[in-house]
Amino acid sequence: MTETVRAAHLHQLLAVIDAVRTSVTPAGLPTAALDLAGELVPCDIVSFAEDAPARQQPYLDQTRPDAEYYCLDPAAFYRHYWASTYCSYPARTGDLTSVCTISDFYTARQWHSTGMYADYHRHLGVEAEVALCLSAPAGRIRRLSFLRGPGPDFDGRDRLLLALLRPYLNETYQELARRRRPVPDLTTRQWELLTLLAEGHSNMEIADHLVVSVTTVRKHLENIFQRLDVTNRTAAIAKAFPAPPY
Repeated sequence: MTETVRAAHLHQLLAVIDAVRTSVTPAGLPTAALDLAGELVPCDIVSFAEDAPARQQPYLDQTRPDAEYYCLDPAAFYRHYWASTYCSYPARTGDLTSVCTISDFYTARQWHSTGMYADYHRHLGVEAEVALCLSAPAGRIRRLSFLRGPGPDFDGRDRLLLALLRPYLNETYQELARRRRPVPDLTTRQWELLTLLAEGHSNMEIADHLVVSVTTVRKHLENIFQRLDVTNRTAAIAKAFPAPPY
């Protein structure tokens, strides 16, 4: 059966991306993006969470509607995490691109017999879930989930829309993370010197390029180290030009 994506769906998808792109929220996804995602794929709860399952360490937990509706029990979740083939699928396989549903792994009867359902999802009234993952640092899982109570499961249209959404949302979330990073307070000349340093130039080559003495380059470096609170070139470059966020 061929699933149909209408123009209205694409407009909704773009609205989610625009909400992230224009966000100034300090962490996670903006509330507007979560609400719009819940309109794109109708559900009872939208959850955006990041954690390190091997360490049982949560980093982020956002839900719409508000958190009091989402009676989170981390102990129960982590107790059954690895035994739940649905919940642990991204961590076990490293597959962050597939859009997965509970029904990909369990029949309704099988799902109801799991510890994850009995001790966690049942208390939330969750019968169906579909989720996509975004890129995250090693050891972490960053997941956008859509949950429903009793009623129809998520269908092929829902899965297709989320498959279309994922690469754009992933890229835009990385852009958002970059905007959140503090920019070191350096002068234009200091940035110019650091750029040359990061390109692998020696003090003499930097001095020639900037038409200054090697002593002046060393003095600039001392001031840069002080402003960045580092003690060497490698640390200065890493702090001024951090690796792209996940």
